[in-house]
Amino acid sequence: MANSSIPSLIKFHNKSQSLELAWDASSLPNAHFQLSSEFLRVHSPSAEVRGHGQGNEVLQFGKKDVRILALEPVGNYALKISFDDGHDSGLFNWDYLLDLGQRHDEYWQTYLDKLAAAGKDRASGFIQVRMSDDE
Repeated sequence: MANSSIPSLIKFHNKSQSLELAWDASSLPNAHFQLSSEFLRVHSPSAEVRGHGQGNEVLQFGKKDVRILALEPVGNYALKISFDDGHDSGLFNWDYLLDLGQRHDEYWQTYLDKLAAAGKDRASGFIQVRMSDDE
């Protein structure tokens, strides 16, 4: 995937918390995608998510309600995305965003399968307290 062309459309939809991206139809037909904040967060290209080398990935869970706080262009090659859970270290270059869009369904299913295998879920974490009559 060595296109590195800048998307012709980069639009953030606050209500749906999704990033809409499109590339020039003449060079990349059908390259128009909407990627949710959750999808982007769990597929961040940062070392925190990808780990330091193959097989060291860190499964992200509890990110269903994560929100995007800011999008910042990095030169002409990437976006820095800041999320409300404090994560902001991944640089999403254009090739990576294009790959995420083109292979969205495959990546999403793989993520859901990994969550299930680890006994984790997408729901945001919270402390659940149960009261018991037992002493």
